[in-house]
Amino acid sequence: MEKELMKTLSEHGRLGIAQQFDYSKFLLYSLITQSTAIEGSTVTEVENQLLFDEGIPPEKHNLSEVMMNLDLLNAYQMSIQLDNQHRDYSFEMLRALSTAVLKNTGSRYNTALGTFDSSKGDFRKVNVSAGSSGKSYIIYTKVEDRLKKWCSEVNEKRNGLLKSGDIYGKYLFTFESHLDLLTIHPWVDGNGRTARLVMNQLQIELGLIPAKILKEDKAEYIDALIKAREGHDPRVFSSFMMASHIRNLQAEIREFKKSQEVSDEIIIS
Repeated sequence: MEKELMKTLSEHGRLGIAQQFDYSKFLLYSLITQSTAIEGSTVTEVENQLLFDEGIPPEKHNLSEVMMNLDLLNAYQMSIQLDNQHRDYSFEMLRALSTAVLKNTGSRYNTALGTFDSSKGDFRKVNVSAGSSGKSYIIYTKVEDRLKKWCSEVNEKRNGLLKSGDIYGKYLFTFESHLDLLTIHPWVDGNGRTARLVMNQLQIELGLIPAKILKEDKAEYIDALIKAREGHDPRVFSSFMMASHIRNLQAEIREFKKSQEVSDEIIIS
């Protein structure tokens, strides 16, 4: 799969797709729209473009969907600033990102084990089910220790990869970091959006084209997460993510070539 990735990235680069004016903006809007769609949002990329650029709210959508997308936009803008600063990952950074993701859609929880607020990035103080089979994410008392280890390992690896030209290895690292953060499940809500945001944040910092998961691939995405987590084999998830990213890049290449052919026809006529 490494050869196919590098071949695809080479053609993508040769065509100058990522160097087009506003490419980064529209890619960002797509990342946000697809990520919230996985969580149930029905707001489209065109509707988000109007919302983000013109402040025009989409019709026939409830307020929570609109706020979910606006919150994620603000969270991505924060993450881009953090990328520019090359700051190490920490509890404070993760809490800040989670707070941004759930600023207007998070909730306060009162439990026998304590009170916490997902809109403020608080780590969970309850155990969370991982499905109908009785499986559960790690016990809440172990979240901070596991997250501390995650931050340490991510910082060590990313600092090494910043100086590396191993593009394939960089992508594998970001996919596995995504999987590991979701496996820890630090929050009671917003784990998916935050994990995808962190994955993209790492990719941007490492000079990669960010990977997105299309809403059409939601079932396969979740299945890969479950199999990788339960089988303790991150390769299952990384293989899915790599194949998905290659498909998306190839789709961009096809659309770019098609648009150039149309432009040529207009000029000739």
